[in-house]
Amino acid sequence: MSHPAATTSQSSVLTVRAVLFDMDGTLVDSTAIVEQVWLEFAERYGLDFNEILRNSHGVQARDTVRRYAPAGADFEALTAELGEMERSRTDGVIALPGAEALLAGLPDGAIALVTSADRILADIRMQAAGLTMPSTTVTAESVTRGKPHPEGYLKAAALLGADPADVVVFEDAPAGIAAARAAGMRTVVVGDSGGELEPGMWRIPDYSAVTVTAVKDHDGGHLLTLTL
Repeated sequence: MSHPAATTSQSSVLTVRAVLFDMDGTLVDSTAIVEQVWLEFAERYGLDFNEILRNSHGVQARDTVRRYAPAGADFEALTAELGEMERSRTDGVIALPGAEALLAGLPDGAIALVTSADRILADIRMQAAGLTMPSTTVTAESVTRGKPHPEGYLKAAALLGADPADVVVFEDAPAGIAAARAAGMRTVVVGDSGGELEPGMWRIPDYSAVTVTAVKDHDGGHLLTLTL
């Protein structure tokens, strides 16, 4: 299967067998809550909030806590506390434009959510945003190595029975983009973060202009055509 060169100047057409989505910043806008939680964490320990924010996006909370919490801190207790803070706050959580329609247009058996959030938080955020959770999910407790390691994306592709070369990932964070690229998957960057585009990468502001057609393949799977 040929992989078109990266472009942002005109519509691109991708033909794949599976579509994998990150959650925060990709399907769901939860920026305000995430910033509140990490600001409280930074202020408690006198840490650089902006540095934490830059390096925590798309990364499992436990990995960020271990990186920044002071020596001697109870990392597990801190992670649990931050998780509870995130789960209890849903004000302002919304879906990105076009996300609901795109998810509805894709066969459930050909999509998965791959998120650094745990399953409880993922359910809460997707519900708050009015989005249907895909049947196949790879959450924080499903992997031993979080993003930027490719384990989560490779596991999701395997669960869907798709070769990494036949998968496209929608991501917004550098750690997640690195994970998708390390998995050998084409990657659509949602929003303006993520650095420069490379071959096999595309960028969209949101899903407003994304369209999809899905047809059953001869082997019982799906052939998905996405126009960006």
